[in-house]
Amino acid sequence: MEPTTNTQAPTGGVQSVERAFELLELMASAGGSIGVSELAELAGLPLPTIHRLIRTLMNRGYVRQLPTRRYALGPKLIRLGESATQLIGEWSRPHLSELVKGTGETANMAVLDGTMAVYVAQVPSQHSMRMFTEVGRRVYTHCTGVGKALLLQLSDDAVRSLVARTGMASYTENSLTDPDSLIADLELSRQRGFAIDEGEQEIGVRCFSVPVPNAPTPTAISISGPAARVTLESADHIVPMLKRVAKELGTEFDKNAAL
Repeated sequence: MEPTTNTQAPTGGVQSVERAFELLELMASAGGSIGVSELAELAGLPLPTIHRLIRTLMNRGYVRQLPTRRYALGPKLIRLGESATQLIGEWSRPHLSELVKGTGETANMAVLDGTMAVYVAQVPSQHSMRMFTEVGRRVYTHCTGVGKALLLQLSDDAVRSLVARTGMASYTENSLTDPDSLIADLELSRQRGFAIDEGEQEIGVRCFSVPVPNAPTPTAISISGPAARVTLESADHIVPMLKRVAKELGTEFDKNAAL
């Protein structure tokens, strides 16, 4: 991470609030924990200021101190994150409904939460035989379409680190079970512009997925259904719709970030 040079709040902003949020973002980017000296260097702020901000954030439950005396994000942020995730799911539903109307298959949205993909929205197909996933369900990234599309937004080193923590369990004979095969699969996904779950979590199911740009956390949408209907040939008309809707969602994320 590079030290920030923007220590002044924008016109009309409250500097202490700006700085507090900057510290939270730096902790999140650190990927686990961070020391106070490192925070001071990255934020470009003196140590006494960092200590005051950290103390306030700890008192409110947004930061916690580890036994190592390093700092990490606090439990109160989990509740805020869950509320934000629910809101994302709600406003994405019209876009997912558009996908279902255009493809006839189930549409999903998922975000990366730690090491797992979490479904935040789904609009089911009208077919009697269809895919159904509970909103809030957590799944591994290496064997799902949305999971792979989330991994496409990470570096290869970050992907290896993630699957080293989760392991790569085999659910079907098609499941990828070693990091090298996953990295190779992700490279193919980048080249063709979308990720595929080829019956890797459940035999007879196929899923196409793409990343959503400009999201505050890695986000992806997908179309899934029986492999007999969601054929490889059907990607020619399904994937362009996925990419268009992902772009629309990304535009909304971008607008909200600018508010």
